[in-house]
Amino acid sequence: MDSSPTARLEDLLRTLAPQVLGVLARNHGQFDACEDAVQEALLEASQRWPTALPDNPRAWLLAVANRRLVDFYRSESARRAREERVASTDFQYSSVSEADDTLTLMFLCCHPALSAPSQLALTLRAVGGLTTAEIASAFLVPEATMGQRISRAKQGIQKAGATFSMPPASERKARLGVVLHVLYLIFNEGYAASSGPSLQREELTTEAIRLARLLVAAAPRELEATGLLSLMLLTDSRRSARALADGMPVPLADQDRSLWNREQISEGIGLLSSVLGRGAAGPYQLQAAIAAVHAEAPSAAQTDWPQILALYTVLEAVAPSPVVTLNRAVAVAMVHGPAAGLELLAGLDSALGKSHRLDAVRGHLHEMAGSLVEARAAYLAAAKKTGSLQERRYLMGKVAGLDELGSS
Repeated sequence: MDSSPTARLEDLLRTLAPQVLGVLARNHGQFDACEDAVQEALLEASQRWPTALPDNPRAWLLAVANRRLVDFYRSESARRAREERVASTDFQYSSVSEADDTLTLMFLCCHPALSAPSQLALTLRAVGGLTTAEIASAFLVPEATMGQRISRAKQGIQKAGATFSMPPASERKARLGVVLHVLYLIFNEGYAASSGPSLQREELTTEAIRLARLLVAAAPRELEATGLLSLMLLTDSRRSARALADGMPVPLADQDRSLWNREQISEGIGLLSSVLGRGAAGPYQLQAAIAAVHAEAPSAAQTDWPQILALYTVLEAVAPSPVVTLNRAVAVAMVHGPAAGLELLAGLDSALGKSHRLDAVRGHLHEMAGSLVEARAAYLAAAKKTGSLQERRYLMGKVAGLDELGSS
């Protein structure tokens, strides 16, 4: 982990951003204007703080952001009354904890009136503290495009009449599901980048874990939130072993397990143990349990595949999806042989035909079965579909390896 002064300053700003935005939005409403004011305050802090860190960074950001709001309202004469109200506000810290404000902000950014891409972008901007340029870079779109997406998201919240408050109890569970899904998507995009030159984007996985920690701290009774954090930690523990020095992916079975982060594994298993058995296990707890089985296996050969298959069977019943079936097919192949796994893949083409992962798994199972011609065709099809340059390199390497076997 980078412990340089610049990295520590960035971590501080990311931590303070949702806290300051929460206070402003709670006191004034007008999420759009408050978010813009906080972004300007963060920019000024990034320029001033390297040479002179204030005694109370949070109060400094609040004061600067409040001044930006005053400037904004002064620029529009029709809003004089609001200007006076904002300028005269005595900033007393709310009795609600900072974590509660962050949780409220997450719920606001994941408002059901917004599309999934807008929820992702706004969460990273408002809660994660990433700049528009950083978010655009992470998702490989032009900065102007991402700026428009974020602007539309903020306008969407305004049009929906959303206020800075927790949703009513009747809506909270459904909204929590959206929050968890957004954090899950952020983590997955970081762990297995859908496109671009890098296999993984550490800034996204790190941010997703940080936000999941905040969510668990603010809502400790939400078992699936704890399950999601456990899943992230157990999955991210393999980060150092997932690629060679040149970026080439290393499959799970071939990874050097001494490189796995044992502190993350211990914490992840501890979190999972704290929630399993306290109620019906949800999809994030079940996925974390699968990751825990992998983490506890001393070697690939000693993996308890029957247990993994049993967990995938339950997961498919609880949260059926083509991706879950795809993963269960691998477990079936490891327990009952590749032919059984290939049978499960036969019905997935309509749902996953555009994804390279179906072809990659099909190639792997054909290779296990000794059907090298079919395996080569599947790997080649997968290589043509993936947007990740490193995944393409790996898949074309598999094709070349099979060509060598065929010519020998």
